[in-house]
Amino acid sequence: MDLLLSGFQAALTPENLLFATLGVLLGTAVGVLPGIGPAMTLALLLPVALTMGPDSAIIMFAGIYYGGMYGGSTTSILLNTPGESSSVVTAIEGNKMAKSGRAAQALATAAIGSFVAGTIGTVLLWVLVPTVADVVVKLGAPSYFAIMLLALFAVSAVLGSSKLRGFIALFLGLAIGLVGTTTGQARLTFDQPLLADGIDIVVVAVAIFAIGEALWVAAHLRRKPLDVIPVGQPWMSKTDWGRSWKPWLRGTAFGFPFGALPAGGAEVPTVLSYITEKKLSKHPEEFGKGAIEGVAGPEAANNASAAGTLLPLLTLGLPTTATAAIILVAITSFGIQPGPLLLENEPDLVWALLASLIVANTLLLVINLPMAPLWAKILQIPRPYLYAGILFFASLGAYTVNFQAFDVALLLVFGVLGLAMRRFGVPVLPLIVGVILGPKIEEQLTQALALSQGDVSTLWGEPVAVVVYAVMALLLVAMGVRGIRRPDAATEDTTENTEELVNR
Repeated sequence: MDLLLSGFQAALTPENLLFATLGVLLGTAVGVLPGIGPAMTLALLLPVALTMGPDSAIIMFAGIYYGGMYGGSTTSILLNTPGESSSVVTAIEGNKMAKSGRAAQALATAAIGSFVAGTIGTVLLWVLVPTVADVVVKLGAPSYFAIMLLALFAVSAVLGSSKLRGFIALFLGLAIGLVGTTTGQARLTFDQPLLADGIDIVVVAVAIFAIGEALWVAAHLRRKPLDVIPVGQPWMSKTDWGRSWKPWLRGTAFGFPFGALPAGGAEVPTVLSYITEKKLSKHPEEFGKGAIEGVAGPEAANNASAAGTLLPLLTLGLPTTATAAIILVAITSFGIQPGPLLLENEPDLVWALLASLIVANTLLLVINLPMAPLWAKILQIPRPYLYAGILFFASLGAYTVNFQAFDVALLLVFGVLGLAMRRFGVPVLPLIVGVILGPKIEEQLTQALALSQGDVSTLWGEPVAVVVYAVMALLLVAMGVRGIRRPDAATEDTTENTEELVNR
């Protein structure tokens, strides 16, 4: 407790408070721009950071990290343009809320959920950092493979009203994820060297969501009068609070462990959070039309994952994301050795950082919550001008991923795919999940089989993997029983889907 109090004293000095505020503002700004993200920002600022003291630099970097995680949700909600891959899921319900005049509520639940999750995650760091040394690396490739397979299995719950179109989207995503030479053999690269490293998820997400949306709007501008989306009431109602607080807590429970796990990241817990909220919601009919739970849960998972990432970084010197890797470079650049002895050798730095996370989280809430109605007014810009801006920033974001014009061409190709998916009612989420999870599943499978020299039994050779497979078996049995009990409902759904497609 004494070390924590001294950490707050260091974090709340005028100089460090200024750097924390600067980091939060800068992180929020770069999170809004698709493709930029906190990792690239930290890399660009690394030479500047080395001119500061180590505590000021790390505190500013932490503020940029947290701000970037929140900033990505702003454009996801308002413009259907994810600034970060971890904000992709937020766009699904958040943009529907914005279009129905509830943009301010969506932004508010994202801001408060980020604060709640970040605060709980930081408190968990306070408790776990002094005691965790090697717990987070005990899981092997078989366990990671099983966990990610469970996430892919669970996505069947969000395939949409038509299972056929849902599986088409899922397999399209898995096919996109196969592009590259990650296994040493070129697949679907068409002799194009720029595809050797695969297709960046940010390019795919921005194309499917933003470019597809812009093309869809352009195709329908002449068919109906131009209208301006209303901003709506500026604050969350009592009902909104009642429907948001449980998803905030459940999202935190998903996000923190995945952030702490090597190969975890924020994408998988946001997907799992969305699936869970859709299953547990008392208003499942609102999902796909603007359910507030679909914003609250994934955003909480997103920020809790950001806090969890710092656990292996501080205890083991193990970065689990690109942003964490840049923070690690900054720490080592000051001559500080990260790892199990970091807390013993540099206690003042560690506890100043842990205290500054609460400060940065509070600054995010104080700065962004009052600005929610102001941000929402972006939607009142006439659509031709609004989507011209979206196309500009989407193209800029795609270009800055690798600074290659080829990525802009890919953006257009996948944008046309997004338009076709909108036209034929193919759900977007399964495709995005396939792109995210496909390469991760293959990587863990390859690693597990390589270590066991091809012995397939290694895939269920760890206790965690066995438990996950048992859960999958139970879910499969439950789905089978439910399908047997509701054959008429399934037939009715198929008929409705056919009629809907004919009408389209």
